[in-house]
Amino acid sequence: MPSILDDMPASLLHESTQGHAVRVPVTVAYGDGIGPEIMKATLRILDAAGAALDYEPIELGEAVYLRGITAGIEPEAWESIRRNRVLLKAPITTPQGGGYKSMNVTLRKTLGLYANVRPAVAYAPFVRTRHPQMDVVIVRENEEDLYGGIEHQQTDEVVQCLKLVSRPGCERIIRHAFEYARANGRRKVTCMTKDNIMKKTDGLFHQVFDEVAAQYPDVANEHLIIDIGAARLADTPEMFDVIVTLNLYGDIISDIAAQVAGSVGLAPSANIGEHAAMFEAIHGSAPQIARQGIANPSGLLLSAVMMLVHVGQPQVAEKIHNAWLRTIEEGIHTADIYAETISSRRVGTDEFADAVIERLGLLPRMLAAVRYAAEQAKSKPEGISYTRPIAATKQLVGVDVFLDWRGTNPDELGEKLRAAGSANLSLSMITNRGVKVWPNGMPETFCTDHWRCRFHAPVDARIAPEEMLALLGRVHALGFDFIKTEHLYTFNGKAGYSLGQGQ
Repeated sequence: MPSILDDMPASLLHESTQGHAVRVPVTVAYGDGIGPEIMKATLRILDAAGAALDYEPIELGEAVYLRGITAGIEPEAWESIRRNRVLLKAPITTPQGGGYKSMNVTLRKTLGLYANVRPAVAYAPFVRTRHPQMDVVIVRENEEDLYGGIEHQQTDEVVQCLKLVSRPGCERIIRHAFEYARANGRRKVTCMTKDNIMKKTDGLFHQVFDEVAAQYPDVANEHLIIDIGAARLADTPEMFDVIVTLNLYGDIISDIAAQVAGSVGLAPSANIGEHAAMFEAIHGSAPQIARQGIANPSGLLLSAVMMLVHVGQPQVAEKIHNAWLRTIEEGIHTADIYAETISSRRVGTDEFADAVIERLGLLPRMLAAVRYAAEQAKSKPEGISYTRPIAATKQLVGVDVFLDWRGTNPDELGEKLRAAGSANLSLSMITNRGVKVWPNGMPETFCTDHWRCRFHAPVDARIAPEEMLALLGRVHALGFDFIKTEHLYTFNGKAGYSLGQGQ
């Protein structure tokens, strides 16, 4: 398979047209599918606008995967990204089938790109939308939550995925959202979680949000449960300004926001960390339209605009963004946003890039012109910090033992397991899929082969780890297959574990 780098332009290292502007090295990944087409169009516009950048190309994605490198990236590419600290990346394709991890997640987590910033703006009346006043920025936590990808099959019927949320991770992303709002004149930050159900994980995010919000009295704040928050975002996006949320929710609602605004194809994103930054469109590689010359480069181009602000070239960012707005309002549209009643001309990828280049130096007539010159590098995470709490008094008070058991009668299981207990660790509860089924369970509750059996200590009793091992030995001696344990701790006397549903 030929490399996508084989047909790159002969010279991407150009002379600066900005006089004494400092040239910034940028790692560039052309990606898969439509990636090479939209990247070439984007770089042509950057060059024409006088961006003081030196491009260092690397290869990521499908071709690398298919060479047997399951990470999708080679060591030389890592070195380029770490050296330059800025990556402009086109979308990539992850081969179908097992054994391949998401390259986007790998890059974000490995490089510590904790903040995913995704603006969603309506361009009415030039791009169809039901919400012409929409202007929302979603700040998504980028490293934790369910995207840790820690999954296990534990029984024939049950698999699990671990949801990991840390206090430092919460504080960094929430503080980033407030700093972004303050720096860009945004009036409000909305937090979205599901802490009415996930009281420990999402509950921590909400708790830290309240703590950080109190330090920004000049920025309004509110909290919404994610389901009603997403509904309101789809129905009344004008009520939002900056939204901060956990990884999975942010991934979902940022696509909703982009589509509600007009098109996912127009949406940019920045992935910001302490040591590096990555800029990419939020859409995929769209292999079904690759090499047809019809893809819209706007999402990647606007991501490059965010990159220019980040590296301290706001004047060039402003020139490109305003030329893009002028192109859009003159009705020069690619197929994804073309509409006969709105558009004046349907163009392909290269023609669209040509139109933007022709309008460099012009301002939009109807859409609001952007101003970056006085807002240099506001996407950078300077001042973003977190505090580690004072270590709590941690006490071991019990253990949840998870069993693979093919029986169906919780009372039978409870009676057998009680014999495994001791004076310091007695069986207090059994749940199935989180619902209490023993003691006094309901016969209507459906049960799988995956059982959580809670052994708890008497009040104020101190449990030694050796007692846990002895308990497991007794469970094994009774003929049960234990597949996992979770220790139960209190922190400063407060339970660090959830109750069973119905307990």
